[in-house]
Parts: sequence; C-alpha cells; structure tokens
Amino acid sequence: MKVLAIAGSNSAASMNKQLVAYASTQFENAEVEVIDLDAFEMPIYKHERELTGGVPQEAKDFAAKIDGANVLLVSLAEHNGTYSTAFKNVFDWVSRIKDRTVWNEVPMLLMSAAPGGRGGAGVLEAATKRFPFHGGNIIETFSLPFFNDNFDKAAQKISNEEKDSELKDKIKKIAAVETILEK
Repeated sequence: MKVLAIAGSNSAASMNKQLVAYASTQFENAEVEVIDLDAFEMPIYKHERELTGGVPQEAKDFAAKIDGANVLLVSLAEHNGTYSTAFKNVFDWVSRIKDRTVWNEVPMLLMSAAPGGRGGAGVLEAATKRFPFHGGNIIETFSLPFFNDNFDKAAQKISNEEKDSELKDKIKKIAAVETILEK
C-alpha cells in the first residue's frame, strides 16, 4: 500500500504537517511519502497564465503523486474558515489538468488540527462539500482541536488518548477499504 500524506499548509511549523506526519506512521506495511507544499509552489492561478504558459509542471507532479497513491492523508490548515492560500493554489492548478479530477477517487482520510476548540471545523466542512466534485473519495474525517494541549510536539504524537484512539480507528478503516479495493 502506498500512502501519500499532504499538509494543506506551507508553514514550517504547521500543526497540520505534524498531524499528517504522525498519522502516516500509523499504517503497517505501507510505503509512505509525506510531501511538503513548498515543493509545489507556483504562481497564483490566473486564466491568462494558463492560456499563455499552460499548467505548471509542479501541478502535474502533484497530480502524479496522487495518482501513485492507494491512500491519501490530507490535513488542512484553516485560514479564515477555509483552505490556506498555498493549498488552494495547488488545488486550483491541478483542477486545470485536462481529463482528470484533482483527487482521482483515491480513498482519503481528511483531517484538520487547530489551536482552538473547533479543530478546523470550517475547513473540514468546506473540503467535505467541495472535494467530492473533484474526485474526492472521503472515507473518514478527523479533527484535532486544542492542538497545543492534545499533541506532544517533542514526541511528535497525539497525547490525548481518546483522540489518538479515534484517529487510529479511522486509519484502520481506511486501510481496510484499500485492502478490499486491492482484491
């Protein structure tokens, strides 16, 4: 099984990068790749840019990473109730690749972590509604509220036992879905 872990943030200290990296360690016998949005930085999407220069290679490379995965772990940062600009720009460019959907129906665990009690509820709601129109096969969602209280940064793991157990149960479910699809 190939697991692709994506944090929807370009912050070096992103809590969503930490969450998705931790979640990616919970798969047994899997080939895991954690990617950084910084590797896919492109000009802000603009129709005229697309007409004159086409879709940037970085968007095609991002799409190829998705296409090579059996499972997607996507942890989105919430900026003003929705996606970060860095994530949205990659999403927009990938959506412009001819004859493809962004997520290509790859089974997905959609997550968010936030410092407050809502745990990124706004971005999870936005993505849960939007992603299926772009080939998003969301199997489960997970929210980690009060990140600074519920995540041990030194150990790089969820410290809240209830939330940790919840995440692990959801990972088992998505791993089982992928196992069924492989047969």
